[in-house]
Amino acid sequence: MRILLLGGASELGLAIVGELMADQPADVVLAGRPGSRHREAAIESIREAGAASVRWLDFDAADPAGHPAVIQAAFDQPVDVAIVAFGVLDDPTTWLDHAATVRLAQTNYVGALSVGALLAQQMRAQGHGQIIALSSVAGERTRRSNFVYGSSKAGMDGYYLQLGVALKDSGVNVLVVRPGAVNGRMTAGRRRVPMSVTPQQVARATVEAMRQGKAMIRVPAGFGPLMAVYRNLPAGLASRLF
Repeated sequence: MRILLLGGASELGLAIVGELMADQPADVVLAGRPGSRHREAAIESIREAGAASVRWLDFDAADPAGHPAVIQAAFDQPVDVAIVAFGVLDDPTTWLDHAATVRLAQTNYVGALSVGALLAQQMRAQGHGQIIALSSVAGERTRRSNFVYGSSKAGMDGYYLQLGVALKDSGVNVLVVRPGAVNGRMTAGRRRVPMSVTPQQVARATVEAMRQGKAMIRVPAGFGPLMAVYRNLPAGLASRLF
């Protein structure tokens, strides 16, 4: 098995790679930011998880012009599973900062669609493959508290859901994963919220869903009925509650 992780130092992505290798070793390609201070730790964690080999490719999610060369290098051999795991969070003032808003959208939305198109091309050509796209429940209905991030996830989520439909019968499957708040490096220092999850919990649910051929999951699953209600609340009430 060969695994490509786009967002090579992502705690959530690394946990999914580790879960995928629970039963068998794999050749792993980590594609992450040039000069990432987490690079060596990421490589070491994958080695310790039992990878047959590990390779790092420099990858800037916010630079779509550089994506074709990275994907081409990663697919020098067929890739069985590709995980789209990069992204940046917003903060309460991001919406007032033009540069920060554009940077977030360029990473979370434009970057995600850019690699999605390239992965689809490569996997269709090889006749098989699994794409795992890490979205967020924040994209199901944007909230005032994080609407820049939520709107970017809403866009990428819709893209990957329909990419899965477009790839039907090609041998390529797409799984969209919508976790709640993930307790880890990205959320360090932020207030813990109800129904938050660990990277390991998301990884186990993701691999199980992949093996079942699902197109979308929420983690934890309890978000399903909760979001069914929240999506249909009047705007005024929703803004007061969330």
